[in-house]
This record gives sequence, C-alpha cells and structure tokens, in this order.
Amino acid sequence: MSDDLSPRLALPLLDAGQAQKEITHNEALTLLDLLTQTVVVAAGVNVPPEAPVAGQCWIVGTKPGGAWSGSAQALAGWSESGWRFCLPVPGMCAWSLADGAQLRFDGTGWSVGILRAAGVEIGGVQVVGERQPAIAEPTGGAVIDAEARSVLASVVAALHNHGLIGT
Repeated sequence: MSDDLSPRLALPLLDAGQAQKEITHNEALTLLDLLTQTVVVAAGVNVPPEAPVAGQCWIVGTKPGGAWSGSAQALAGWSESGWRFCLPVPGMCAWSLADGAQLRFDGTGWSVGILRAAGVEIGGVQVVGERQPAIAEPTGGAVIDAEARSVLASVVAALHNHGLIGT
C-alpha cells in the first residue's frame, strides 16, 4: 500500500504504477465510510467492545487499552478486516447515539452537546442573539406594585439563568 496520505484525513493515495491498487482504494473507501456522516456508539470509551459489528464506530477515550492502545481520541471503526482508526482534525463532528448529541473535536479534545453560534433563527427570525448587558431589578417609583415587581424579577432571573443577559 502507498505511504502517501491525503493531507486532511490521511486517506491512502494510489501511486503511479502501483500493483494491486484495489487494496489501497478499498482501504480509502473503508476510512471514508467511517468518516462520512459519522455516527458513534459512544465517546470516551477506553476499552474496545467484545463483539463489534462491521460499521460501528466509537470515539476512543484519553487512556485507551487493548487493541485501541496508542489511539487516544481517535475515531475507531470496526470493519471486516479489524479496527480502523482515524485521527480527528479540528472541527470534525460526529453524532453520539449514547448521548443523543453532536460531538465536536476542537484540536485538543471532544466536546459533547455544545453548540456554538452567533445566534439562533427560527423561520428566518432571530430568536436568540448575543448576550446582552445585565438588567437592574425594579426598585423605587411612586407606586410600588409588589406583584408586578415579582413578575419582572422572575423574568430577569430567567433571562440570566439562560445566559441571555449578564449578572
């Protein structure tokens, strides 16, 4: 098999005049099958499962053992020929069946279920944007309405608890 690898996903490349090109080609397809629309059984697993099924993937933990030794944080996929490992690149994403959430590799580790965005739009209307400055609780005034003040304080507390305004 060729020692030349693609720059981003480290897929094996064919060499000119290479014999048995199908081996290199099939290996690249197997790795692409692991990396395309990736769904993992679980993330942070350090011990390989005893009876994996071809096509199943895991994200290896930080202290792997057994057949996964030396593959910390890699994507491990079982194929008919055994384990295949893909090293993650920053921005790589996968769906975790165990967590029911998206995983993202940031260059140093995998985060689970954290979405990063400048805003959230529904139906073309922005419903959540950047965090706004704190809102002072109501005080003073000529007429004090305890019920209204209580409701406003609850609204301010909810906005703060959701991280939409500062403290």
